Amino acid sequence: MNRANWKRIVIKVGSALIAPNQQGCSSHYLLSIAQFIVKCRAEGIQVVLVSSGSVAAGSHMFPDQENTDIAVKKAMAAAGQTEMISTWDKLFDFPSAQILLTHADLRDRERYVSIRETLFSLLDNQILPIVNENDTVTTDKLKVGDNDNLSAMVAAAADADALIICSDIDGLYDKNPHENDDAKLLSWVENIDESIYAMAGGAVKGGVGTGGMRTKIEAAEKAVSHGIDTFIINGFTELSFNMLLDGKNPGTHFQAYEVPMKENVHWMRHTSNAQGEVIVESNFEASLEDNSEELTSSEIIDVKGEFSVGDTILVRKDDGTKLVKAKSNYSSCLLNFIAKQDNEEFASEFEEKTGPIISNQHLANLEKE
Repeated sequence: MNRANWKRIVIKVGSALIAPNQQGCSSHYLLSIAQFIVKCRAEGIQVVLVSSGSVAAGSHMFPDQENTDIAVKKAMAAAGQTEMISTWDKLFDFPSAQILLTHADLRDRERYVSIRETLFSLLDNQILPIVNENDTVTTDKLKVGDNDNLSAMVAAAADADALIICSDIDGLYDKNPHENDDAKLLSWVENIDESIYAMAGGAVKGGVGTGGMRTKIEAAEKAVSHGIDTFIINGFTELSFNMLLDGKNPGTHFQAYEVPMKENVHWMRHTSNAQGEVIVESNFEASLEDNSEELTSSEIIDVKGEFSVGDTILVRKDDGTKLVKAKSNYSSCLLNFIAKQDNEEFASEFEEKTGPIISNQHLANLEKE
């Protein structure tokens, strides 16, 4: 690994490190992480911290809650967030800033650009951004769901050179090391494919976090496609951070793409959620990536979901093949109306006046999936 190329990094810390016993925040495991951040900054490396832990940190304030419903968890997050930020702030002798996000903030292009600008401004002024999902207000429709994937989205937004994801094990193994003594650590992953995901298994059972190894691989896939080297390391041992500072790989290194996706294409593919679908015939062969105007209402056989002008939509064939995610220039209501017109001349004249159905300004090709 070549740490000399790092100018900006994102480090993700999970709930188990923040509040290992769910009795409030503990600095026990955070000291070595904080020292790593301080040393990186001293070397001129900008750092963004993505920190889980608000629910775990606040849970001890609700001792009489046997059944924690969503409302109580949101209250725990609200109470625990201040304790978590306070704990981090005490470990640094420089200012930090709190950034709370939902997926709705990230998938809206205007708000996403605003987040980028805020991150850059904080970093340029030597302020440490501390990012977390806004669990107090988020809903199933609005949430990212885990801070592994959130950290990858933040790393892309921040144009980071490296993403470091802290885990409770040394990295990705070829099988579960808790159940198999002969499990082998993969120190290097060049391509993330189904065989890599097969090694991950499901979410961790009985832990205080929301993810597992699979979400970390999902995050790595998002990050490397943006040209960001990604590391899964053991966050519970100081040795991991000392090795990183020495330019050594303490865990699993996922290699970044040599030619990363363009920023707007990466956002469309990995961050923006499709709000609806446009279905075209299976023999549709137009190259949407090169010329979005080749998609006309005459090729559309169905419109699914409800979306507005400017929303992200998925264009796919009726055999299930995904073609592109793109910005829609039509609402679902209007597109349904135009597509169902028997008079093709009317539809053609309408599109000629109002412009193409999808915009190639933000368009991600999915046909190879």
